[in-house]
Amino acid sequence: MGQAGRTGYDVIGDIHGHLAKLEALLRALGYVRVGRGWMPPAGRQAVFVGDLIDRGPEQVQVVETVRAMVDEGHAHCVLGNHEFNAIGWATLRRDASGKFLRPHSAKNLGQHEAFLKQVVEGSDTHRELIAWFRTLPPALELDGIRAVHAWWHAPYVDVVARGGQASGVESDDFLHAAYDKRTPEWRAMEGLTKGLEMQLPAPASFRDHAGVERHHVRTKWWKEDARTFRDVAIVGDQTQCVPELALPDDYLGGVSDDVPVFVGHYWMTGTPRLESTTVACVDWSAAKDGPLVAYRWDGERELDARKFVAAG
Repeated sequence: MGQAGRTGYDVIGDIHGHLAKLEALLRALGYVRVGRGWMPPAGRQAVFVGDLIDRGPEQVQVVETVRAMVDEGHAHCVLGNHEFNAIGWATLRRDASGKFLRPHSAKNLGQHEAFLKQVVEGSDTHRELIAWFRTLPPALELDGIRAVHAWWHAPYVDVVARGGQASGVESDDFLHAAYDKRTPEWRAMEGLTKGLEMQLPAPASFRDHAGVERHHVRTKWWKEDARTFRDVAIVGDQTQCVPELALPDDYLGGVSDDVPVFVGHYWMTGTPRLESTTVACVDWSAAKDGPLVAYRWDGERELDARKFVAAG
């Protein structure tokens, strides 16, 4: 198992600022409050899959709790797309335009405004948390498992590693490249933090639940033997609206080996279930009305749906 005495990991889903759900889940897992953080049962560590912030009422407190656990060696945390967005929102471009890596548009503000109010935009606390977000790895390989926010795609993991960023997006060069849509760094960070999204063959489209015409679909990259866009589309209860067109020959989805992979990001609903014998999503919509979910991993190569733990 690697580190002496390690018995397993508790992989925890997207919290989005809901401290009460986090504390309830940690108690259910047998963690004990110590100072600002929580101590795990002997031999265990928590693994957070990102998206600590945005939406919920206690975002700063959630980050402080997770950060304390990481600092004390009780947890790991990977970078979610919301933390990556927060970094871009707060970082000026290099072109002296006075603009930021993530545009300060009305849409982007709407997604991020609650965090900015709670942290007080531009404050010492805001700058400190952004600096900490930049230390978070976009992908993490531990003793027998892999954790990433949205999609474990080995070529993208390699791009991040080649950029010298195995420990996060601390390099200014890498960070600025990752916000340029022409670069491999952008493609890698889009994939790792937001998943595999594909454009439907022109002129195909579908309308979502709000009546908006869509030309792209977010995909179930983990699904084996998929043949059509409808097979892999993540569109809630509107799967039948997606054209049943063949996937291209260069479709990038699929699981490369049998190492268990844990992701968040996908706003699952209902009773927690596995995506495959080696892929588990631990985001079950805690930011809405769903519970905060963890998977309690004890060394198994094939995952077991009975090992999900939910609270809140």
